[in-house]
Amino acid sequence: MAERDVSPAKMPFNLKPRGVVLIIVVVAIIATVMSSFFIVDQTEEAVVLMFGRYTRTAGPGLHFKLPFGIEQNLNVPTQVIQNMSFGFRTAQPGVRTQYDPRRFPEESVMLTGDLNIVDVEWIIQYRITDARAWLFNVQDQTRTLRDISQSVVNQLVGDRAILEVIGAARANIEFEAQELMNQSFRNFGLGVNVTQVRLQNIVPPAGRVQDAFEDVNMAVQDMNRLINEGRELRNREIPRSRGDAAREIEIARGYAAERVNRARGDVARFNSILIEWELNPEITRTRMYYEMMHTIFQADTETELIDRNLDNFIPLMNLQRNEGAR
Repeated sequence: MAERDVSPAKMPFNLKPRGVVLIIVVVAIIATVMSSFFIVDQTEEAVVLMFGRYTRTAGPGLHFKLPFGIEQNLNVPTQVIQNMSFGFRTAQPGVRTQYDPRRFPEESVMLTGDLNIVDVEWIIQYRITDARAWLFNVQDQTRTLRDISQSVVNQLVGDRAILEVIGAARANIEFEAQELMNQSFRNFGLGVNVTQVRLQNIVPPAGRVQDAFEDVNMAVQDMNRLINEGRELRNREIPRSRGDAAREIEIARGYAAERVNRARGDVARFNSILIEWELNPEITRTRMYYEMMHTIFQADTETELIDRNLDNFIPLMNLQRNEGAR
């Protein structure tokens, strides 16, 4: 039987014990350096633990920690506004947001105060305000957020009739939901602050009920449109009517003042004529006769007054015609 050489292959280089120790030291130094520093982003805070116990919270920048896992850092995005949706999911956010076609009725379908079923979809925006509380005060932070948000919205919807939820009470629900959620999160010590609650879509369940409510909603919109058109017409016509009335009143006042002044002038003229009449009736009568004739024929251009004997009248008329022919 042939003998086999089972000795290990020789290394391409000779590795002495001193070289092995040097390599171990270099690797240890590199591992120590790499595990002794950590970086915190501008939008984050880092919670530092020593053997799993909280020691401190570090802000943005480069920080030192004890190596080899003695201290470890947990970075938490405390300066980022985060979203959480209920009743639907966002597939791809962007300028044209794409939504997941799936629906989650267990989150959105709820009962109103007048015992109607309504499908409410909403979004909350929140920010982590206390990194330590967020990490350690609650075991499942996301589940707690969802459960409290659903409980608050269900409570607010259940206190109102369906027409209020669909229509006028929408803004109030959003405001009250934000207040109640923040109060609950403070009580749980979750370290979160809700910055906005936005109701996305509020509709009755699909089917004949939804069709009926859409008809009612369209009727309400038509009613509001007609009311607004009537108010617009009223706001346009009333000032114009008031202006017309004020103009007519001013015209009437001007006419009244004119008639009074004319009457006073006639009275004054009559009194002056009366004085002249008492002094010399014949002359006054003749003058009044001439004035009356002048008034009557002043606007008449086709009637000519001549004396009975035609004395010196025809030459005068010929002279006027000659002057007009020049």
